[in-house]
This record gives sequence, structure tokens and C-alpha cells, in this order.
Amino acid sequence: MIIILFLILILLIILGLPIFFCICIAALAGIFLIPGLPEVLFVQRMFTILDNYSLLAIPYFILAGVLMSRGGISKRLVSFAHSCVGHMRGGLGMVSVLSSMIFAGVSGSAVADTSAIGSILIPSMKEKGYKPGYAASLVAASGTIGPIIPPSMNMIIYGSMAGVSIGGMFMAGIIPGILIGIALMLTVFIHSFKKDFPELRAVEGKFSIKKVLSEARHAWTALIAPVIILGGIICSVFTATEAGAVAAIYAFVISFFVYKSIRIKDLPGILLEAALTTTVVLSILAAAGIFSWLLAYLDFNVLVYEALSSISDNPIIILLALFVIILVLTMFIECLAVLILLMPVFTYFSAQLGLNPFYFGLMIVMVIQIGAVTPPVGVLLYVSTGIAGNTFDDTLKYITPFILTLIIVLLLILFIPPLATWIPMTVL
Repeated sequence: MIIILFLILILLIILGLPIFFCICIAALAGIFLIPGLPEVLFVQRMFTILDNYSLLAIPYFILAGVLMSRGGISKRLVSFAHSCVGHMRGGLGMVSVLSSMIFAGVSGSAVADTSAIGSILIPSMKEKGYKPGYAASLVAASGTIGPIIPPSMNMIIYGSMAGVSIGGMFMAGIIPGILIGIALMLTVFIHSFKKDFPELRAVEGKFSIKKVLSEARHAWTALIAPVIILGGIICSVFTATEAGAVAAIYAFVISFFVYKSIRIKDLPGILLEAALTTTVVLSILAAAGIFSWLLAYLDFNVLVYEALSSISDNPIIILLALFVIILVLTMFIECLAVLILLMPVFTYFSAQLGLNPFYFGLMIVMVIQIGAVTPPVGVLLYVSTGIAGNTFDDTLKYITPFILTLIIVLLLILFIPPLATWIPMTVL
């Protein structure tokens, strides 16, 4: 029955149906085919999955990201990042990474991060001689930091479905997110010494602390947003869910009253954009949640664990095998759907292996994000390629080194768990 369900799902994806309908149809087919399951279960499970207080944070963080982007805050963040690392070899590439790291502290979305930063920096990178494919692949890889550095929509979904503290998940992503940023900037720096990338060797001016302070003065209201969000959670001023509302209100106040970059007439369009994005995310969540429940009902999590544990009794080997399965699935299925579909597997593995929930949850989110830049269904690659105006094949020429960089950081976290657990275990 499990094989039949996945075959139906893959066939529908191949036929080109939207992922929401693919999962819904496959789940509905499962309910009809599995004896003893009432049809009304389809609607009941969909409602039950969405009836979760923690998920209220998702529309708020999405709205905060749209307000930051529309309000011009992202441009100020890019200017600040440029003053910090723009003078180095591969300066614009490093600015892209650093800007994504800062913007990740507000939006919590890889797509929002890639879109906002890419729309500003990719045209500038092309003007400076960067190959469109290289610029697109770098911005896409930088976008993966969005759900790692808190806040994170993926962590909210994982925490709410796995029963893990979302605040703890947020804190677990701080060090790994910074490591990913440093690793990507180091990759750009190494590329600057290759003959194939003469544009990366250009150096613009020298580092100036005066310029950094000047740009910080213009962008300080945006720079302290992550501090307010994380500080409020750590100090128990508000919950992770309430932090979403705080982020949205803060983004509105800064954009409307301080920078005066949005007006009342802009609000309907902003709210509509945030509502549409929220609808897409929660629709996939509801549909994939039903499919995920069916897999748990059929003991799919037990079957997967027994299959992998038969290979080795070493937890590291088992985790590596699980990561490979996830990456293969993300090559064909949208990343968010994979995260939700395999949730029973993730919770079962975490319990059986006795792993720290923050450590395990963070690595799952990281693997899912690597899948977001893995062809052929690399959503971030499509976003950045659309901005760059080049072909998808052109972008794929340059993405491999960045994927390898992300995998190296993942392995670093895998073998050194305190990188993920130290902050949450110290604070909580």
C-alpha cells in the first residue's frame, strides 16, 4: 500500500499537477484503498493539522518579510553588508551571503530571502561582470540560510508537528547559520583565485570603520530586529508564536513611521501578497499532513528505520542514509512537502536513536534546505534564475561547489553536536 501511495504521488508530479493537488489526490486515494478508514477522515485530519497555535507564527513572519522587502529595509541591509565585506575579493558575492544572513533574522523564509536579496544584488553582480549563472547559484545557496538562522518557518512546522520547543529550535540554528554564511563566503573567496572567475578578483576601495558606522546608522532599526525577536524569546517576554506578531508590527512601524517607505494605499497589496504566500504554505502543510498520517498509520516509519538499521547499528551511518533518502526525495518533491511527509519518520528516528531533539531537528531542516538548491526541483534555483534572466542549465553549471559547501557544514554539525545544542541547552 505504501508503494502504491508513492507511485500515485510521483505519477501525478510527473504529469505536472501542482504539488498540493498531487498530495491531496494521493492521500484521498489512500483513504479509499485502506480498509476501515472513513472518507470524512480526509477533512478531519486536514483541520486537525492546521488547528495548532504554533502555526499562527507563519503568517506573521511571512507578513514581516513582505513588509521588510516592500519597505526598502532589505536595501539598507545590503548597503550595510557592502560596507562590511564589499572591499574584499569577491566582495559582491560576500555581500550577498552576509545580506542573506541578516535578512534571515527577520523573514524566516528561504524564498523570501532569495527573492529580496537577489532582486537587489543579482543585477549589480551582472553589471560588475559576474556570470549570471554564478550570481544566481550563489544567491540561491545564500538563501538556504533563511530557515537556519532564526526565526524559521521550517523550524516552526517541525517543532509544532514533532512536539519540540520552537524557541529551542530557533536557538539551535544560530551557530550553524553563521557557519554556513562563513563557509559560503570562504567558497567565494577561493573561487576568486581561479582563472575562470576574473570578476571575483576586483577589489573596490578599502575597509572603513567610518563607512560601516555610517551605514549602521541608517540600517540600525533593521539590524536590531533579530535581537528583539530572539531576545524576547530567550528572556521569556513572548513565545515563538508571539514573536511572529512582534516581527510584523515592528516591520510595519519601521517601514511606515521611520523610513516612510510604504503608505496606507500600499497595505492592501502587501497583505494580499502575504496572504497568498501563507495560503500556499499552509495548503501544502494540510495536504502533506494527511499523507504523513497515512504513512504513520501504515508503519512506514518503522519500516524505514528497520531497513536502515539493518545496514549498520552506528547512529551516524543510519543518519547519513536517512539524509541521502531525503535529498533524493527533494529532487522530485517540493522541500516543504518532504519535511511534512516524512515527519513520522523523523520523530521515530529521533526517539529510537535517543538524539537531542534540537540537534536532530536542526539537521533535518538543513538537509531539506540543501534539497532546495538540488536540481531538478530546486525551488531557490528557479527563483534566482528568474531574477538573473539566464537559463536554468546555466545556473546548474555553478551550483555544485555551493551544495558541497552546505554538505560539509551539515557533516560538521553531525559530528560535533554541541554546535547545535550548546545555546539551547544553556539557555533553556
